[in-house]
Amino acid sequence: MATNEQPAIQVQRIGTETIDVPIIGTAPLIVHRWSEKAKQAMLDAQQGKKAVKTIRDPEADYEASLYRTDDGYGFPLLAFKQATVGAARFFDKSVTMKLVQQAIFMTGVPSADRSELLTPITGEPKMREDMVRVGMGGTDLRYRGEFLDWSAILTITYVKSTLSRDSVLSLVDAGGQFVGVGEWRPDRKGQNGTYTIDPGRKVEVIK
Repeated sequence: MATNEQPAIQVQRIGTETIDVPIIGTAPLIVHRWSEKAKQAMLDAQQGKKAVKTIRDPEADYEASLYRTDDGYGFPLLAFKQATVGAARFFDKSVTMKLVQQAIFMTGVPSADRSELLTPITGEPKMREDMVRVGMGGTDLRYRGEFLDWSAILTITYVKSTLSRDSVLSLVDAGGQFVGVGEWRPDRKGQNGTYTIDPGRKVEVIK
């Protein structure tokens, strides 16, 4: 007896590959984590509370600007992904930022306070003092951490049917050169926070 049953649809698993990509900074990385003090000041302003003046502590401001992991220092994982995704605009129009956004995933470690994921940074920070413009023509001093010599490893999983390994590496390299991460990066009219794939270390495939 004939039936109208349709054959089951066969869906193949999506092929992915995970790689460790070593990068090395080509310009200082300036970090500026929002401190609890700064967050509270913004909340008070939004609630109409009068700001209470406190004595400036440059060392405390510097320490608060650093992103910390359980074992050392880090920088937001999302910043490195955004740099890689943003690099799509420097290539053929078939490589869109949306495509890259959906085809690559990065893995990091929890921050010390478990509030976000970080990419561990190798290097020692120092205090940086900058004069910045605030409000209507006002100026202020900012004390932030700066890594003069730094490196990291980006752990990236990508969809092999969408991007080749060489394409992923090209995007990482372009993102490091032309987008960057941190304060005063190229994407924000600066020249800091740039990086490139480290020619002295190999890209490792994680099985």
